[in-house]
Amino acid sequence: MTAPDETPPPGPPERTPPPAKPPAKKAAKPARKAARQPAKGAARQPAKGAERQPAKDPARATKKASAKKAATKKATPRKTAAPGAAAPSRAASPAAASPTSAGPVHDVVVVGAGPAGSSCGYWLAEAGWDVVIVEKKVFPREKTCGDGLTPRAVRQLADMGLEDALAGAHRYSGLRAFGFGHSMEMGWPQHPNFPDYGYTITRHDLDGIVASRAAQAGATLLQGTEVVAPVLDESAPRIGSLPALTGVSVKDKESGETRTISARYVVIADGSNSRVGRMLGTSRRRELPMGMALRGYYTSERHDDPFIESHLDIRDNDGNVVPGYGWIFPLGDGRVNVGVGLLSTEQRWKGINTTTLMDAFVDYAPASWGIRPETSLGPPTGGKLPMGLSVGPRAGANVVIAGDAGGAINPFNGEGISYGYETGRLAAAALGHALSGEGTPALLTYDRELTAAYGAYYKVARAFVHLISHPEAMRVCVGLGMRSEPFMKQLLRIMANLMRPDAAGPAELGYRALELVSRLLPDPDGLERSAA
Repeated sequence: MTAPDETPPPGPPERTPPPAKPPAKKAAKPARKAARQPAKGAARQPAKGAERQPAKDPARATKKASAKKAATKKATPRKTAAPGAAAPSRAASPAAASPTSAGPVHDVVVVGAGPAGSSCGYWLAEAGWDVVIVEKKVFPREKTCGDGLTPRAVRQLADMGLEDALAGAHRYSGLRAFGFGHSMEMGWPQHPNFPDYGYTITRHDLDGIVASRAAQAGATLLQGTEVVAPVLDESAPRIGSLPALTGVSVKDKESGETRTISARYVVIADGSNSRVGRMLGTSRRRELPMGMALRGYYTSERHDDPFIESHLDIRDNDGNVVPGYGWIFPLGDGRVNVGVGLLSTEQRWKGINTTTLMDAFVDYAPASWGIRPETSLGPPTGGKLPMGLSVGPRAGANVVIAGDAGGAINPFNGEGISYGYETGRLAAAALGHALSGEGTPALLTYDRELTAAYGAYYKVARAFVHLISHPEAMRVCVGLGMRSEPFMKQLLRIMANLMRPDAAGPAELGYRALELVSRLLPDPDGLERSAA
């Protein structure tokens, strides 16, 4: 224990969730409209931008008055594709359709109501800003995911006042790891900023809960509404590599109506494929690691197991070790989420059939789970996952990219939900500053904040991914590690990004050493250049 007059030993950089809230909108802003449509679970939100979900908090519901002040007014949105060689091509960025009406100019429009979009929308609305969240699906809806919430994700949900909403979800205490004939159970480590437990809950249920929370805070939630094109502001100078926008063109999927939603700032949070991001010119650094995952649901008598399970030595049909892992996550409702994930570079995926790999893992999984074709609840689904902030640019004159759309997934373990919540919150803070008068520089600061929060950590993670891409190196690392429970517990702390900021234990010192070594290794990172 450190004496009061002693300086504690240095620890790793603070890796807590983004603590900042967006600056609150001044009292002069219009209050939220008194007449709103009630939230009814999966009921569709009205297509009209003036109609909103009610705030459950009566005090918040009374905060509304009339129209926007003149300071928020904007010119009529442009309806053309991005010009110039540096801009996305016209084929990739179709012109926005003509709006049915000019409509109000909102503070922010968020594309996508997944973890990043709903988190961003919540924090902006909670601070009083006029935000519209556009989601092409109607909640509840299916979403391919491992369905596991780590302590980092739980912290973000608690900060949004949602942990009570997880009361029906399955709470688990840690990780059970298998590899090369060894197994061990490891509880989540103690941490001053994060809980020592997690939850499993399907994205089918989770995403609607968080989106509804944003609506309760005052955001307009438009479900069943697809963004068909960004609306470019040709009169604005290009700052950075992303074009300036006046809003987005959307289509109501039920009525077919197309209109424009105008906003001062736009957040792109439409997931790992990010169609809208690609329209604006985002792209993935192909030399950086990429994830691929496939998952399915099975019935199991062990559906309420207190540990999630990870298998670190998955193999193909020929018995060759594959760079990745298999998982079995109990959901507590009679089902388990079973999947395989590859953490590698694209070149090493050649010849790997993920469906065959999934079948091999199902055959290989411990018999006590009862995972077999007869207990399957349907064919598995999956996709590719950009990792380690590999997608950019992530900020422009009045546009930011958040969550999976910016490649925010942790390369160490493929975790994306918590980083969606965190980057959405960081984006909200930057937008709050921009709306408060700081303008574009606040958005460029957002990109630097991402690099400061995750850049060094993800560089170490990328080096780790490249290492385990070599089967023999993976066999040696995992085989030796699984013989030492203390070592694996410290490795879990690093891979889950749960190093303590107030101590310098083995995990913290080990990470420091890895970070120093990673600085000497070549890395086609380019994070610092993405905001240029």
